[in-house]
Amino acid sequence: MASPLYRDTGVVLRTYKLGESDRIVVVLTEHHGKVRAVAKGVRKTTSKFGARLEPLSHVRLLLYQGRELDIVSQAESVETLAPLFGDLDHLTNGLAILEAVDQLALEREPSPQLYRMLVGALRTIAERCGPLVVPAFYWKLLAFEGVQPELDVCVRCGAGEPFVAFDMTEGGVLCRLCRSGVPISAAALVVMRMILGGRLNEALNMPGGPVTHEVASHATRSLEHHIERKLRTVAMFETH
Repeated sequence: MASPLYRDTGVVLRTYKLGESDRIVVVLTEHHGKVRAVAKGVRKTTSKFGARLEPLSHVRLLLYQGRELDIVSQAESVETLAPLFGDLDHLTNGLAILEAVDQLALEREPSPQLYRMLVGALRTIAERCGPLVVPAFYWKLLAFEGVQPELDVCVRCGAGEPFVAFDMTEGGVLCRLCRSGVPISAAALVVMRMILGGRLNEALNMPGGPVTHEVASHATRSLEHHIERKLRTVAMFETH
């Protein structure tokens, strides 16, 4: 019989209170998918690992598997992502990424690639805080989910450029005759192709402006369409 104790590494997505001193932590783990676990006594000032189990924490865990909720037995920090807590921009971007992953990750459904994407995105935010870090991650998440938008031909009639609209319901860009959805500029289309076509670093170095704001808006709408709900954190970074 397999031991109910197991070890894994993960990122804390969110937490909520349980009773007077406990907390439930939701963690995207490398090998066990999204796990919900009780961290006993972490809200007490004497707790040994309460600070290690806050959202955005990258931790190595020893867990006891329960029927519905697991129990955290040990928690050690894997790395410090201190820059994420240093200013509002870093923190907001980090929380926006956590929310998106929390919506897509499945309970106890292993997804090592999603875990690696999340860790990579948080490390990127810790190093830089450009206007396209979060939108680019949203586009990459959609591609990972198998719903990468079509950006090279009209999704309705197959015509080539120019494209004048973008409609995630249809699956991508549309020509003048087929237009639906929202307008898209040629400049925004170039940036979206950069993000999804292997030139991510080039896109991440772009300064803020109307084009990056447009790309962010398309990314947010597309992800919200896919998860069928609004993102709470989106308003915080779209105005930056």
